[in-house]
Amino acid sequence: MKTELSIEFFPPQTPEGVEKLRAARARLAVLEPEFFSVTYGAGGSTRERTFAAVKEIAAEGHQAAPHLSCIGSTRASLREILGDYIGAGIRRVVALRGDLPSGMAETGEFRHANELVEFIRAETGEHFHIEVAAYPEWHPQSRAPVDDLAAFATKIKAGADSAITQYFYNADAYFHFVDAARALGVDVPIIPGIMPINGFSKLARFSDACGAELPRWMRRKFEGFGDDTESIRAFGLDVVTRLCERLLRGGAPGLHFYSMNQAELTLEIHRRLTGN
Repeated sequence: MKTELSIEFFPPQTPEGVEKLRAARARLAVLEPEFFSVTYGAGGSTRERTFAAVKEIAAEGHQAAPHLSCIGSTRASLREILGDYIGAGIRRVVALRGDLPSGMAETGEFRHANELVEFIRAETGEHFHIEVAAYPEWHPQSRAPVDDLAAFATKIKAGADSAITQYFYNADAYFHFVDAARALGVDVPIIPGIMPINGFSKLARFSDACGAELPRWMRRKFEGFGDDTESIRAFGLDVVTRLCERLLRGGAPGLHFYSMNQAELTLEIHRRLTGN
């Protein structure tokens, strides 16, 4: 079966990281992803490194989708960034609210992602395919699920073309979120975000921080493996492959892999899904 997929990277900080990302990207390119996305640090802290990675991806003949966050930014700075991306031939962006850098108190000229989507549309018309974020298990800062859903619908109505979700390990959360969004009139593709599991302790800390639930049965199973990295990896591959299978059977329009700049796990999950 042909699975539409996209893959996320983060901008490397060192020359060694740049080479590592190039090697991973070359391996993942055989999957012919629809696009490679590149994250953007809090308050634009990785602006130049993000742009460098995006330009390199585009020069290799792949579609690149830079993340762009608005918190702590000005209209002038975002206008400049959008102009740079247009000049580099970029046709897709991931529009996010983002986080304030540590120590910065002012939010800048934007408070919410829907304002960024509106700004991109006003400045560039239909040039960009705009992705936004979705949270099947609700944004950690939302007061209630109904508020989070309303905020998501507002981003779509502002002009977004599709959405990528936070990662999750409970397929029911995704299907429930999609149904609830459809009931609000949201009709764009909502692509599930997939986080391959390379280790447990770091994943647990990250999940607790970003509000992604690790089901209790998964936690207990991982904890039971102790330091047995091979068993953790094998179990993680089984869990994520089964999750992807259920999502695709249930009608998910594709998969977006959070690669962490590594190729092996994404390649193996794809092999299991497709038999190739």
